[in-house]
Amino acid sequence: MTLSSRFDDALIYARQLHATQVRKGTTIPYFAHQLAVTSIALEHGGGEDESIAALLHDAIEDQGGPATRAEIRDRFGDNVVAIVDGCTDAETIPKPPWRERKEDYVAHIAVSSPAVRLVSAADKLHNARSILADYRQLGEALWSRFNGGREGTLWYYRALVDVFRSVESSRLVDELDRTVSELERLVTRENDAHVGTPYEL
Repeated sequence: MTLSSRFDDALIYARQLHATQVRKGTTIPYFAHQLAVTSIALEHGGGEDESIAALLHDAIEDQGGPATRAEIRDRFGDNVVAIVDGCTDAETIPKPPWRERKEDYVAHIAVSSPAVRLVSAADKLHNARSILADYRQLGEALWSRFNGGREGTLWYYRALVDVFRSVESSRLVDELDRTVSELERLVTRENDAHVGTPYEL
């Protein structure tokens, strides 16, 4: 597959949308996440619409809501908007409570399109890899970055693995499962070392 100038336009647009953001708790440009998710989606069979949606998967939620949706539709079409919408867990301000949003998102993934599942799983894999790497460096201090804390974050990523697995089996889902399992293993090991009793996942 050859990516067209339409992808180039999306790349520039996504960079502009996220130009001032950084990854949570770091100085890493947030746009690095968009690039990583796009790469994962392409590596796992995504086409141009999926790759553009991967670049823009946070755009509606974080950068303008309905106005941004309208611009994405005008510039990249209904299919891209549908994928981005499917990867959006909330666009209202203030957002609903964290657990409610995440439960709704997990339930939604079970009935979403293959394109939405691809981009969502690519997003969650990159996030899980980042959490795992940061946990190895920071340990328990990491969880202060996340609204769900340790328990909620671990629950959410395991729930995502389970719902993706309930719909399909793929190399991408397998890799997400391995990453989440390694995070769970490290958290349990650290808890055993410091507390002496197993951490209940």
